[in-house]
Amino acid sequence: MDDFALVLNAGSSSLKFCVFQRPDGERWRLGARGQIEGIGTSPRLSVKDENLRKVADEQLDTSTVQNGRDAIGALALWLRSHYAGARVLGVGHRVVHGGAKFTSAVVVTPEIVTELKKLIPLAPLHQPYNLAAIEAVEERLPGVPQVACFDTSFHRDHAPVADLIPLPREVCKGGLQRYGFHGLSYEYIASHLPEVAPDIAKGKVIVAHLGSGASLCALKDGKSVDTTMGFTAVEGLCMGTRPGSIDPGAVLYLFQNLGLSVKEVETILYKKSGLIGISGISNDMRDLLGREEPEAKLAVDYFIYRIAKEIGALAAALSGVDALVFTAGIGENSAEIRRRVCESSAWLGIELNDDANQQKADRISTPQSKISVWVIPTNEELMIALHTGQLLGLRSQTAEHAA
Repeated sequence: MDDFALVLNAGSSSLKFCVFQRPDGERWRLGARGQIEGIGTSPRLSVKDENLRKVADEQLDTSTVQNGRDAIGALALWLRSHYAGARVLGVGHRVVHGGAKFTSAVVVTPEIVTELKKLIPLAPLHQPYNLAAIEAVEERLPGVPQVACFDTSFHRDHAPVADLIPLPREVCKGGLQRYGFHGLSYEYIASHLPEVAPDIAKGKVIVAHLGSGASLCALKDGKSVDTTMGFTAVEGLCMGTRPGSIDPGAVLYLFQNLGLSVKEVETILYKKSGLIGISGISNDMRDLLGREEPEAKLAVDYFIYRIAKEIGALAAALSGVDALVFTAGIGENSAEIRRRVCESSAWLGIELNDDANQQKADRISTPQSKISVWVIPTNEELMIALHTGQLLGLRSQTAEHAA
C-alpha cells in the first residue's frame, strides 16, 4: 500500500478530505475523496476512489461523532482500516484566513496556531473549525507534520491601493485592510492556465469562483491584482447565505434602529442573507433555478447582476480584459448561470457558443469573441497537497508515521 498525504477542509458540520498518494515519489495522485457530514446530528462517512467509485458509505454513531475532533478520530479509524500498513506523510489544511503576516503556506507549530486564533473574528464561519482540525490531528496522529495553506496568501502581492480600507489610520493599524479569499482556487487556475489556455495565461483574466461562497479575482500575468472579497468573506458578490457588499449604514441600522445584538447581526450577515435572504426559499442555486416563485427569480437575478457589475469593475482595475474563466460548483456546473453572466457582460465583447456552453467545453466562447470564456474545474485540494509536499520535502520511502 502506497504512503499518502492527507488534505483536510474542516467546516462546522462537515469534514472534507482527500487522500493523495505518490507511488513514484514525484507526482501526487488522488487516491480517495470523501467527507463526514452531519457532524453532531446524523454523521455519515462517504468516500469515492479516484475513479469516482464508492468505497465507503456508512452512518456513524452520533454519540461518538459529536464534533470536529470526533470526526478526525472517525477518519483516522477508516484510514487505518483502508490503508493498513501505509504511512501518513503529512497533513495539509485549508485555513481560510492568514491575515497580513502569512503570505504563503507554513509548517504548523503551536506558536502559529496561537497567531491564527487571533484571526477567528475575521472568519468566524471557517477559522475556528480549520484550527480545531489541526489540533485534533495532533491528538489523533501525534508527530505527523502538518501544513496550513491559506485562502488569503495568493492576494498578498496587491498594490496598496487595492487593499486599502479608507478609515482613519489609527483604526486601520490593527490589520484593518482588504485580504481577499478563495486564493487556493485562484492559485490553481493561474497555475493551470498555461496548460489549458496558454494564449491568455499571461494576459488579463477575470476568474469567477462561483459557489455557495462566491468571488471574482482579476489576474494579470498569473498574479492577483484585485478581488471582490475584502476584510472578511462577506464582501463582494451575493452568496448562498452572505449578502456581499452592502451599505455599512445598513449594518448600523440593524444595531441602532432594530436594537439587534452583535451575535444577531453576525448571524444575519453570515447565515441568513444572500440567496436565502432574498428568496426565503433556499441558499442552493440548483433549487432556485428550478422554482417559479418571483422571490426565487429575484434572488437569481440579483446574483447575476452583482457578478456582471463586479466584472465591469475588475475590467477597469485591469485596464481591459482578455478572458473570463468560470470555476467552482456553480461556475463549473450551471450552463444557465454562465449564459446569463455572459449575456450581461456582452458589452465587453463576449460572444458565447451556446453548444459549447451546454457541453461544458473548456472554451465556451466563439472564435470571434473579443474576450475568450472558459470553464476550468478548480482543484484546491491539489494545491494544498503540492504546498504540503514542498514544505515538508516529502518522500514516500522515508516517511515514518503509520496510518
